[in-house]
Amino acid sequence: SPFSESQFKEILAAVGQVKDNISRGKEKWSEKDIILITYGDSIKDPEEKPLRSLHGFLKKYLRDVISRVHILPFFPYSSDDGFSVIDYYSVDPGLGDWKDIAQLGQDFSLMFDLVINHVSQHSEWFRNYLQGKEPGKGYFIEVDPGTDLSTVVRPRSLPLLTEFNTTTGKKYVWTTFSADQVDLNFASPVVLAEMMKVFLFYLSKGARIIRLDAIAFLWKEIGTSCLHLPQTHEVVKLMRDLADEIDPGIILLTETNVPNKENLSYFGKGDEASMVYQFSLPPLLLHALYTAETTYLEEWARSVSDLPSGCTFFNFTASHDGIGVRPLEGILPPDEILALAEAMKLSGGYVSTRRNPDGTESPYEMNITYYDALKRTRTGDVTMQFERFIFSQTLMMSFKGIPAFYIHSLLGTENYLEGVRETGMLRSINRRKWSSDELYGLLDTGSHHGRILKELTRRIRIRRSVKAFHPDAGQRILPSEEGMFAFSRGEDNELLVVANFTATTKKYKLNGFSAGGSKKDLLRNETLSGEDCMLAPYQIQWIGKSP
Repeated sequence: SPFSESQFKEILAAVGQVKDNISRGKEKWSEKDIILITYGDSIKDPEEKPLRSLHGFLKKYLRDVISRVHILPFFPYSSDDGFSVIDYYSVDPGLGDWKDIAQLGQDFSLMFDLVINHVSQHSEWFRNYLQGKEPGKGYFIEVDPGTDLSTVVRPRSLPLLTEFNTTTGKKYVWTTFSADQVDLNFASPVVLAEMMKVFLFYLSKGARIIRLDAIAFLWKEIGTSCLHLPQTHEVVKLMRDLADEIDPGIILLTETNVPNKENLSYFGKGDEASMVYQFSLPPLLLHALYTAETTYLEEWARSVSDLPSGCTFFNFTASHDGIGVRPLEGILPPDEILALAEAMKLSGGYVSTRRNPDGTESPYEMNITYYDALKRTRTGDVTMQFERFIFSQTLMMSFKGIPAFYIHSLLGTENYLEGVRETGMLRSINRRKWSSDELYGLLDTGSHHGRILKELTRRIRIRRSVKAFHPDAGQRILPSEEGMFAFSRGEDNELLVVANFTATTKKYKLNGFSAGGSKKDLLRNETLSGEDCMLAPYQIQWIGKSP
């Protein structure tokens, strides 16, 4: 163990305390699991704290639709919309308090972020570090600025080291993401023990899913990429051991926005993350809808079907960040990636870049709402945006895994250009804060926002009633012609998912599916006859066997 005897006893005592005070779930997950991703203040009402406004919205529109809520970092912070944490143990008073979190937890299962790689430079730990005091002394990574750090993989085009004045002179400190987000030194057992205590505290406050933010960057070793190092995987295993000891129903989710193979490595041998983000899905699905070509999507889908027992995917199309480009590496040709990134600019979006070891810049993520990302196709067609968008969300929730909807996807929010102008941050394009009066007015009228929410919630309710969508149920990709995509779900292939990625009507041969029995499109509640099904432009059918 990396811990001293006293640290080890302290962590064991905390594990025992959490274990004694939480109610255990009967199962880890089911087909009824749907996650909502939201900031604590995505919906604001001047008369109440944002967490209460959010709770009111969820009860009004999503009570029997979603089962779990990912509240993005709701702690006091200094930058990056919450991901520069000042105090891990408090709720930002501007949002509410722990009582508001607990009340949300009575109606929905909760997911918290453990912002584990770095803290705010305004945190007590870092202020103490600058003064050479405990706790904080030895918590951060000092590097001589003359050191060769060219092998380090960078997620940003910003300096890796930041100069700070300390009581013992100028120091250059490791800051992977920004000067305000100072990386913690996990080579120190004290830091590791402190962060395990934070992890256990979140479990004690009702978190059933813990998202390990930027986990891939955790361990630093000069001369390496400082990405996915073996020690990082050991830290994830440690947290999995602690979680399993408390309740095997707790889910550990790793956030690693990297090429597909690297992302999947966080399942380990079934002993690390129980869930990983399906990071290649959002840009691949977008590419297929933009080009009406499904070859790359199909090849990728065939490669990710086998998972260790007790593991599944976190399926999504959009989150608080942009649409990552790195997860396309090795899947799409580079010229297709660049063309897709350029296309997003035509739909009002932006492209963020990262600096490569040779000093060149590459696209890192596309900053755009998923609704507006589907505004046009490669042919320039700007009709049927609504249909393409509903299609994207429906296909996402058909794949093996647990579906997650960013609040702005459920609401069909457009690019928030005003937010980018206000903050100077490209990611603000997808982080609009809705006034509850304005939003409710739009949802209760015939706006596209109301139409999208109504149709998506209708489809989600159907999905929750279909056993073949259980996260552990099988998935088999089936052959289909270009522009079409088909796969079966369920152990006996009892559900067929057929999707038309084109703007023309297509026919799909059912090839003996439910031979002799009747078939039903669950989404339209229509019985199908014959051995073919016809799909309108951008239509998906969930075909089940009628009893």
